[in-house]
Amino acid sequence: MQNYILFICLFLVSLNVAFGQSKPNKSAFAYKLKNPIELDGELNELIWQDTAGWNTDFMQYFPSDTSRAKVQTRIKIVYDDVAIYIAAKMENKGPRKYVSTSLRRDYRGEANDGITFVFDTFNDKTSAFQFGINPYGVQREGLVSNGGQVGEDLSLAWDNKWYAKAMILEDSWQVEAVIPLSTLRFKDGGNAWNVNFYRIDSDQGERSTWAPIPRNFSIISLAFNRKLLFEEPLEKKSANISLIPYVAGRTQRNYIDGTQEKPTPAVGGDAKIGLGPALNLDLTFNPDFSQVEVDAQVTNLDRFELFFPERRQFFLENGDLFASFGHPSARPFFSRRIGIARDENTGQNIQNKIIYGARISGKITDDWRIGMMNMQTATDESAGISGKNFSVMAVQKKVFARSNIGIIFVDRESMTPENPDNFFDPSASNKLLGLEYNLASANNKWTGKTFYHRTFEQDNGENPGVFNAFINYDDLHWSWSVSYLDIGESYNPLVGYAPRTDFKRLNPEISYVFFPKSRIINRHEPKIEYELKWNEELGSTDQDLTLSYKVQFQSLASSAFYYQNRYIYLFRDFDPTRTGGEPLLAGSSYRNDFIGYKFQTNPRKALNISVNGEVGEYFTGNRVSFASEMGLRLGYFANISMNFTYNRIRLPAPQEDADLYLIGPRFDLTFTKSLFWTTFIQYNNQIDNLNINTRLQWRFAPVSDFFLVYTDNYYPSDFMPKQRSLVLKLNYWLNL
Repeated sequence: MQNYILFICLFLVSLNVAFGQSKPNKSAFAYKLKNPIELDGELNELIWQDTAGWNTDFMQYFPSDTSRAKVQTRIKIVYDDVAIYIAAKMENKGPRKYVSTSLRRDYRGEANDGITFVFDTFNDKTSAFQFGINPYGVQREGLVSNGGQVGEDLSLAWDNKWYAKAMILEDSWQVEAVIPLSTLRFKDGGNAWNVNFYRIDSDQGERSTWAPIPRNFSIISLAFNRKLLFEEPLEKKSANISLIPYVAGRTQRNYIDGTQEKPTPAVGGDAKIGLGPALNLDLTFNPDFSQVEVDAQVTNLDRFELFFPERRQFFLENGDLFASFGHPSARPFFSRRIGIARDENTGQNIQNKIIYGARISGKITDDWRIGMMNMQTATDESAGISGKNFSVMAVQKKVFARSNIGIIFVDRESMTPENPDNFFDPSASNKLLGLEYNLASANNKWTGKTFYHRTFEQDNGENPGVFNAFINYDDLHWSWSVSYLDIGESYNPLVGYAPRTDFKRLNPEISYVFFPKSRIINRHEPKIEYELKWNEELGSTDQDLTLSYKVQFQSLASSAFYYQNRYIYLFRDFDPTRTGGEPLLAGSSYRNDFIGYKFQTNPRKALNISVNGEVGEYFTGNRVSFASEMGLRLGYFANISMNFTYNRIRLPAPQEDADLYLIGPRFDLTFTKSLFWTTFIQYNNQIDNLNINTRLQWRFAPVSDFFLVYTDNYYPSDFMPKQRSLVLKLNYWLNL
């Protein structure tokens, strides 16, 4: 195994060296500001009137990447000792209407008009801060991780203070923005960042960027960023301390257990302390995440646990430093293991009280990045949960152009029941140690990963490790990858995510993209993917052969069709409907064929629909699956959507048939840019639950909110209540 790991590492290193060169590009220049700027969106200050320093010549990213943008954009950056100031002018071909899906902060999607600023403050082209604003002054901020390889590498759940104004003119719109230096992490005394800007224009159906990005990569890709040069070195002179206290009240009633929680006040909060300009200390005491939106349920027909993303603010900044380790099927650290438990009565994930948490994360040099975290959860005797202590340490060292080597250590300790205040139970201790190499070439064509992780317990068992090697190549037309994963039978990351162990996995795939000269079709792509899982005792346990064809239209609509041949071996009894019916027996195997489709209409339209479905064999019978989401946008005031999933399963005796429904209407009202009301209803007959969650949010000051949240769960058949709760929460962000 050691020789194999060494071979993979040397192979990936050679690829990085061979394909790691990049050509120099023109740079942006930031002038040191001498006179104050009034934030009003007018752009009437002398510094904005000066023609020098404007960054122009935006290039198309979509529908093509070979010509100048049809509607041009100009951006200028200046700064002083406390903030970065940005002016942007977005030209149009004449008077027009703009698309804003809502007035809620953190808008997302290619339907919105908007301008976005991307700052890679450590020049590593791996992580970045992103700030955006649309013509109506709606802001968004986010964090880009993993080089921006895919859209999921952008997290808009991160919040921080910055300010912007937008103004709509006759044939253009313009923006003035102020980003405090205390909001950013950067090297003190540095004189250059990496930067890019991109614009989405709904009228022309165009996306454009200042630093050109090939259209076969994500628009948030950081590999192609250019330099932003500062007239004088940057220094962060403010104290950079933020306090975020909260007060909350909750009342809850459980009709199944016949218990009721009287109105209970709670006080707690977070603190953010800058340990220099690049390292941050986050503290939390008695945190309350009741205002976090509930998870969108899914019909689970899989044999294993489902993965839900992290939404809680405390875990987000530099969260990729911990979460990017591992493989989607073998994550060494998954923050939702801390402070979240599952309520089996409602199928909802609920809070398990966190007493405190502390985390240090950020850069210590241009090449070294560290993260250390410790959190303690409370004992809940009524739920049979003992208090646990979680410790995580992660270190990354940049190598070559954009690659890195990382080490992660995870430790979970459980309180001893006899003396929970002082001692840990050694028999329940769970530790993990892992080493990784992440490849990212300068031209972004080569990416990859190889790692070895191992868990440590009192009784380790045989083979408690996991090994992975992955290589991916992308150019304008060809894309291919090969992945090999080996998860040992005793690998047990209790603070991670590994729904299945004791298997090896081989996963090659290849695709080719055509770019026709067409007014209707932008690109189309055939793809072949094969997945094989096996272990030494049983041999082959899973096989998937998938043939697909995807079409992307110039209107941004898309469609895809696929055929799949699937083989499954059951190594434990399994009910194919997951409703408590007669299970299929362990040791049996099944080979099924089915076809599927996906279709998404133009997201710029007020009415947009996405549908997908499958039809074909399912274990011993057959299944017809249909899922759709229909959204209706009423200007930027209201978004009304309906999620509908139906699975028709027909199985011969003694297994049972099933008709599984998941219906989820959602109403999102944005009265102003600071007052929002969201209602989310989920009916799921697979778990026999009707859930209603309604949340009123008033953002009375920057990143400071009042929440009123009501949650109710019923039996759908007779509307008898299961559990309901009412929460009020007030938090305030105070900069010292």
